[in-house]
Amino acid sequence: MAAARAVELGFVQEAEAWRLRSAQFPSKAGGRPAWLGEVGVPGPAEMQCGVCGNPLAFLLQVYAPCAGNFHRTLLLFCCRRASCHRSSENRCFTVFRSQLPRKNNTYPYDPPPETPSPDCANCNIFQLKSGLHLCLVCGCLGPKACARCHKAHYCSKEHQTTDWKLQHKKLCGEESNASSAAVPNHGFLFPEYEIVTEPEELDSDSRSQDEEEDAEVVTSAVIESCVGGLDEQELEAMAKHETKDDMVFNSFKRRIALEPEQVLRYCRGGEPLWISHQNVPAEEEIPNCPCGAKRIFEFQVMPQLLNHLKVDSLGESIDWGILAVFTCTDNCTTETRYAVEFLWKQDIVGDTM
Repeated sequence: MAAARAVELGFVQEAEAWRLRSAQFPSKAGGRPAWLGEVGVPGPAEMQCGVCGNPLAFLLQVYAPCAGNFHRTLLLFCCRRASCHRSSENRCFTVFRSQLPRKNNTYPYDPPPETPSPDCANCNIFQLKSGLHLCLVCGCLGPKACARCHKAHYCSKEHQTTDWKLQHKKLCGEESNASSAAVPNHGFLFPEYEIVTEPEELDSDSRSQDEEEDAEVVTSAVIESCVGGLDEQELEAMAKHETKDDMVFNSFKRRIALEPEQVLRYCRGGEPLWISHQNVPAEEEIPNCPCGAKRIFEFQVMPQLLNHLKVDSLGESIDWGILAVFTCTDNCTTETRYAVEFLWKQDIVGDTM
């Protein structure tokens, strides 16, 4: 049997704003996206929810260089409407991949400094070096400008209206730096954190033993609870069904118990840690990249991230079991575009959590 691939665990922590900007090549959750490439940034048409058509919100990004790609970032967006996050509904998410060689027209050849530059506080976070303007509400490409002052930019009419009501009606025409970091959260962004990683450490021998014991306990419990009303074939079928459900979820819980605060698991070319044996994609359900290459698993977002996003509601809420991201095995070139990758959402089944 081949050795299991190493897994990197991601955790959120507070960080200074300058550390989460593009020039620092961050991994981060919430706030506005830190775009890597400045050419081919996705436009409003690519940033719409596939269910309701509303603008998507930035969820997280992972800086993940690999062989042949010195700079490489994966960015994940999702819809803010809870009603779009129905069971097995993937269209309310989208994933982009961007990569650059070490020598490029946007970033210095040398690593970024460990301290903020003197002009960092006054830099325009809503305009890229290439001249492209970003939306004041969400930080995505903003091709629409205020018709009166032509200084404030937006991705959509919805976000222009939101900003007009909150602040721009008063600020329009004034000589102010509307692109400073002091621009308020319009209630659209998720709370912002840095994502830091560390290797997962496991005791494989004890884990295997625990899994065998769990299987025996679950099977026995199912059989004992059902004796009396079912024939032998029905009992055996129920025992097998319950064993699959419980074993997968128990394995999931046991695996994350050592590091319960993990919000991300990174293991390019490995396997996702599924939360259920239901709704697991078959190989043919993971589409090839448009370049023709197959896609492989790269990372998954854990349900623990929901605790930090402040999306809980007495009614409908954004929810998932895990979000598994699959990317092009060949890392086809994206210097002039952002490539769209594939996400599979697995929901929490029943009352397992």
